[in-house]
Amino acid sequence: MTDRVALIEERLRTALAPEHLEIIDDSAAHAGHAGAREGGHFTLHIVSSAFADKTLIQRHRLVNAAVAGLMRREIHALSIKTAISPTEYGLRSAQDVHPG
Repeated sequence: MTDRVALIEERLRTALAPEHLEIIDDSAAHAGHAGAREGGHFTLHIVSSAFADKTLIQRHRLVNAAVAGLMRREIHALSIKTAISPTEYGLRSAQDVHPG
């Protein structure tokens, strides 16, 4: 785990107490990109009860607020691929195990 990933994880765990958290460091794929000098590129999958009854934009705002202090220094780009509640996570898991 890189120092940047550890910082992001710490902020997200403190702010959102996720039940599942996966942070993927995609920085190597962006080497040479001008913005990469100011921070890394990351993909995020997060499951938190803080997302219950929230719209997608509200969920993204919660994530962005949690890592706001890291933006432009440690984070250049953050792709939030999954931001769901534990109930939604359970439903997705059940669908994966028992398809249609």
